[in-house]
Amino acid sequence: MGSSSYAHLLPTPSTPAGRDGLAALLARPQKAVVGLDFDGTLAEIVPDPEQARAHPGAVPALAALAPRVASVAVVTGRPAAVAVRYGGFAGVSGLDHLVVLGHYGAERWDAVTGTVKTPAPHPGVAAARAELPGVLDKAGSWQGTWIEEKGQAVAVHTRRASDPQAAFEALRNPLAELAARHGLILEPGRMVLELRPPGMDKGVALAEYVREVKAEAVLYAGDDLGDLPAFAAVEKLRSDGVPGLLVCSGSTEVPDLADRADLLLPGPAAVVEFLASLAHHL
Repeated sequence: MGSSSYAHLLPTPSTPAGRDGLAALLARPQKAVVGLDFDGTLAEIVPDPEQARAHPGAVPALAALAPRVASVAVVTGRPAAVAVRYGGFAGVSGLDHLVVLGHYGAERWDAVTGTVKTPAPHPGVAAARAELPGVLDKAGSWQGTWIEEKGQAVAVHTRRASDPQAAFEALRNPLAELAARHGLILEPGRMVLELRPPGMDKGVALAEYVREVKAEAVLYAGDDLGDLPAFAAVEKLRSDGVPGLLVCSGSTEVPDLADRADLLLPGPAAVVEFLASLAHHL
């Protein structure tokens, strides 16, 4: 991992709960789950989501870490198969303990089988998708606004618009109304508004998976508003006696997440270095 300060030295969490979480993970790694967001945490945020790829050091770091813990779970709003492809996770030696919980846990890819389990699509997604062009036209012409097809969800990105924040704010209410008409929820993120089925979020996905593997410690790293439910799930687990560490892949765009984190890292490169260092200490 080069000469980074994270290569052999673990940073100290800023909170007592975070320090307890890291200590529990180090003491009982075989009973720990490491949960990780994808975009903004393992992969840099890019203007075109289809061009996102995991940091070059991510797979080697995860391959070193995964055999030492109960499981590594990548928890993402992307379709599981897309996250696997963009992450380069398939067919990698050492990743047998890795799963991808896609579409906020609605889908699951397991490295051992290489297969994706997926539910039937929510009918409201197709209906909302059909109406989206008209809603965007009515809200105003925002050059560069882009619709991302996600199978179990659909998203509108404003990062490439001439005024990304203005486009985001102008579309928020119309898209919330569109989502409500079709039994969906609106999930805002970093210059993206996603319409998806209710009932699943990263917190539900993470908590269910932690219970499934009977984990006794948990780490979760994320960067965006969609990661707040996962942070809340870890906080709930801590109140129930399961130590946890909350890591924010630093972003000035999401101060709410940074304020609740035990450990701030300045982006995916630093997250990858931290994961490699963690593997070195286990």
